[in-house]
Amino acid sequence: MSKNNKVTEKDSAVIKFAGDSGDGMQLTGTLFSETAAMFGNDLATFPDFPAEIRAPHNTVFGVSGFQAQIGQKKINSSGDFCDVLVAMNPASLKANLKWVKKNGTIIVDADAFDKKALEKSGYDENPLENNTLKEYKVVKAPITTITKESLSDLELPQKVALRSKNMVALGIAGYLFNQDINSTYRFIEKKFKGKDQVIESNKKALAAGYEFAKYSEEIDTTYFIPKAELSKGKYRNVTGNAATAWGFIAAAERSGHKLFLGSYPITPATEILIEMALQKSLGGRVFQAEDEIAGVCSAIGASYTGSLAVTTTSGPGFSLKSEAIGLAVITELPLVIVNVQRGGPSTGLPTKSEQSDLLQALYGRNGECPLIVISASTPANCFNYAYEAAKLSMEHMTPVVLLTEGYLGFGSELFRIPDTGNLPDINPPVAEPNDPEYKPYARDKVTLARKWALPGTEGLRHRVGGLEKFNIGGQPTTDPLNHELMTKLREDKVNRVVDYIPEQSVNGEETGDLLVVGWGSTYGAINEAVTEMQKEGKKVSHAHFHHIKPLPKNTKEILGNFKKIIVCEINAGQMVKYLKIEHPEFKYHQYNKIQGLPFTVQELTETFNKILEEK
Repeated sequence: MSKNNKVTEKDSAVIKFAGDSGDGMQLTGTLFSETAAMFGNDLATFPDFPAEIRAPHNTVFGVSGFQAQIGQKKINSSGDFCDVLVAMNPASLKANLKWVKKNGTIIVDADAFDKKALEKSGYDENPLENNTLKEYKVVKAPITTITKESLSDLELPQKVALRSKNMVALGIAGYLFNQDINSTYRFIEKKFKGKDQVIESNKKALAAGYEFAKYSEEIDTTYFIPKAELSKGKYRNVTGNAATAWGFIAAAERSGHKLFLGSYPITPATEILIEMALQKSLGGRVFQAEDEIAGVCSAIGASYTGSLAVTTTSGPGFSLKSEAIGLAVITELPLVIVNVQRGGPSTGLPTKSEQSDLLQALYGRNGECPLIVISASTPANCFNYAYEAAKLSMEHMTPVVLLTEGYLGFGSELFRIPDTGNLPDINPPVAEPNDPEYKPYARDKVTLARKWALPGTEGLRHRVGGLEKFNIGGQPTTDPLNHELMTKLREDKVNRVVDYIPEQSVNGEETGDLLVVGWGSTYGAINEAVTEMQKEGKKVSHAHFHHIKPLPKNTKEILGNFKKIIVCEINAGQMVKYLKIEHPEFKYHQYNKIQGLPFTVQELTETFNKILEEK
């Protein structure tokens, strides 16, 4: 018999799905998020999974998780602490209990809490049977049993049937948040199109989980998150890696130059390569190279022949590409290098996010080797900064490094799909046929960009390469004064980009007691912390840098308007070192975290208040 639950309306809520690395938590979280987005909630997500392809079963370090914050208000981060945790085994409960709010709801697969699983996860006693969870609302759902029973008529092998456990969990979560189960059905049908048995088993399991929650005496309250007030337009939930790929596709269309991506798969950047390959019908060419060096060299070759050339990677691959990037700098060819950063050094933390490569992007090449460095800050604006990276690179004839991060690449948020016709024009300086004044290194007097002479264009025979060239004429030379001149010209060309990027903006008053400086994926947490403190009347503002080399022209003015400055980064302090080089006249506080985890709003707020209180 159905029961009448209390429905609690909330501005926002945070849910985390956690289980063994083979439990399908990433799919579960994605489907939950897609259903919320279809309803009209704003959202931000944070996938968190182990580096091992299949970590030991039921161990804490093998736990995979997917956190989502959905809301009626603008959502900037995936949230600090969970209102709801779905834990598919003891290990996932142990790993994530500290992230659940007091009085929060914990849904567990009670069938998974057997003696062997408890021992492997480090429990001496069953937490479902003692006082470990007394401060939480616990729903002991026999998820494994429900899965078997709901799929019994399909006569599937047990191992195959149990792959649908995550759909039972999704059904319970869907009921808890008053989601439209029919929308989730449609996402399942789209995801597994052509696999009828998979679709049927997942839909049956989803419905069974929903029905269990509907009649469970342990669920007495459900949540309702009203629709967000969004500006008019067409929206979809998008990951940062997909948005990055789309940004380049749009840039190719607007520039009139074919897109070429030469890359080698590497976590967490591989999905850009995959997305580009899926969109080949839009005219892009994708080359999966045998290694990182081949990937970037193929892109340089494509750039030489007139393509919008891109190569994608993460920290280790970025290191391998460094010599070839120098080739693109000295030949002054457009090239975009996307570095989806992860924890290091070496293989480091392949699936964990970190702002670990800023100094490498700025200085990590042999010789005086300047290039433009910009950074995205949300999954959705990866589109915008991929587009801008392409525009700057092609119009100024120099490589651009676009820094994103695993947190952005794998994370997702609502994306308002733009009209590509309204995007800024991209006008590369392509040399005209039979131009009598053409010389390989003749430069625009304002930008210092040389012209792009495409092979086969009549009358433009020329030579470029890794050897230093005479200014204007382009003959190889080791003349010392010419080398100094060319070095200064390449640096000055990058510095002049400052006139083609926007001035730095500030969230809050232009003057005050504390300026919080951030870059990259720290945007959401910093923005929420600063906004909270502003509501309390504190004179705190936030400057988030997307343009790093060169820095915006008003950077010094902004930094000088505040009594104190703190730079917050998911590294040991790379941006703060750079600011000390560029603007040594200021004193900088810093807050750093190197745990493969994003900032929480709580830790930032506590840090900012301490600095304000210091004499």
